Amino acid sequence: MSVETHSHQLCHGGAVVTISHPSSSLGLDAQFMVFQPAKALRGEKVPVLFLLAGLTCTHETFLQKSTIIAEAAACGIMLVAPDTSPRGAGISGEGEGYDLGTGAGFYLDATQLPWANHYRMGSYVSDELPRLVRTEFGQDGAPFGIMGHSMGGHGALVHGLRDPSLWHSVSALAPIVHPAAVPWGEKAFTAYLGRNRETWKDWDAVSLIESGKRHPREILIDQGTADQFLARELRPDLIENAAARAGQPLTLRYHEGYDHSYWFIQSVIADHVAHHARLLGACS
Repeated sequence: MSVETHSHQLCHGGAVVTISHPSSSLGLDAQFMVFQPAKALRGEKVPVLFLLAGLTCTHETFLQKSTIIAEAAACGIMLVAPDTSPRGAGISGEGEGYDLGTGAGFYLDATQLPWANHYRMGSYVSDELPRLVRTEFGQDGAPFGIMGHSMGGHGALVHGLRDPSLWHSVSALAPIVHPAAVPWGEKAFTAYLGRNRETWKDWDAVSLIESGKRHPREILIDQGTADQFLARELRPDLIENAAARAGQPLTLRYHEGYDHSYWFIQSVIADHVAHHARLLGACS
């Protein structure tokens, strides 16, 4: 695969690298960022944690705003942050709203035109990007984990449940747990997947659990009680109830007074890195 390095900057004993490459999944060039801890720079295999950001964000947002790099460096974990959607698809109106189109790919594979030609972040995250990390960053055989915030939390939960053999650990921060039943998801799923709601279930964490999908390891979710999207868009109670009925190991923690911002993420990020480190066999 032809990859281009746009930046390489030292950070916490490792390096933050910005990469672009022609994506076969998206049919466009894609960018992502990687933090390589010191061990990885020496050519060692290390656990890899994929970070999925939320609506309006880019491949840069999570690494720049979450303070996760310091925590990952201490545990020797590589971080991989893809973009939140394709860029430059040329679809009429794709940049007009914050919750559909550019910056709002929802980590699924669109089936409806005009989105279906390029909006295939599902395949990109589940197949193409992991393959690239294995080959271009020497991590073939390394364990992978996945986490995300808001729309990215939806993506982490869905991908973790769909393929637990690939994603050994899963966590989410203020995730959209049941997009098929909330306004953000209904708008995006109608556009990307069509009006047949049965097809939405493959990209909805609550529906996946209800249909029998399980992850064998504990899923960690953190949620602020002052989140402005809690009651309308996020509804973590729905996945808590579905997991309890299904026997899916899940820990949902509420944090009094915290909102939806990266200030909240910074406040709990150490616990999420520790969660993944434990399940991926990094540091204790």
